[in-house]
Amino acid sequence: MGGFFKSSIGRKVAMALSAFFLMFFLLQHFSINILSVFNPDLFNEVSHFMGTNPLIQFVLQPVLIFGVVFHFVMGFVLEIKNKKARKVAYVKNNGAANSTWMSRNMIYSGVAILAFIVLHFIDFWFPEINTKFIKGDWSGTIEGVEGFRYYEELTHKFVSPIRVGAYVLAFVFLALHLLHGFTSAFQSMGATAGRKKTLQNIGKAYSIIIPLGFIFIALYHHFNH
Repeated sequence: MGGFFKSSIGRKVAMALSAFFLMFFLLQHFSINILSVFNPDLFNEVSHFMGTNPLIQFVLQPVLIFGVVFHFVMGFVLEIKNKKARKVAYVKNNGAANSTWMSRNMIYSGVAILAFIVLHFIDFWFPEINTKFIKGDWSGTIEGVEGFRYYEELTHKFVSPIRVGAYVLAFVFLALHLLHGFTSAFQSMGATAGRKKTLQNIGKAYSIIIPLGFIFIALYHHFNH
């Protein structure tokens, strides 16, 4: 296993697998959050189920956190390895002519997304951990609010225009990151042969629709709170 991660191909495959996992999670996360726009009661019900189900809390959640950390660490490792491999950077080879700006700057969009994840954890995950594991309250309710608390907490976070602006900017970076990362992940797995154009089109749709959907959710709650 150690030799697998030491090889260039092994690191790229590991990076691709973690990317697939995170893209699936992103789709699932969006599917739940969009309910807050169209059906707040169902959003509350689904959020409570996700937040109290033992399998999700004690198995899938740690796996997700590991996946996030692994993806970013592997991304930094690949970036360092790639820079070391370029003894003379772009002297004989014009990088801009052979690759997109995004493919050459994935590390920067990755750092922006990582900063957003920290903000997102501060906004939602840390308070949730405090409520359930420190205070021991798994009821999903809050004083003065009828029904479950999740919708109330979500909409409250989007009152501040500064926070909403940060979320919008982060999802723009996410779209840029995905525009290259989606196809790159399939390419690393050798799955683009004969269908690269199709995967590129699917990747573009996913990379634009999902981040745009999250932006819509943030703006909707900001202007309708």
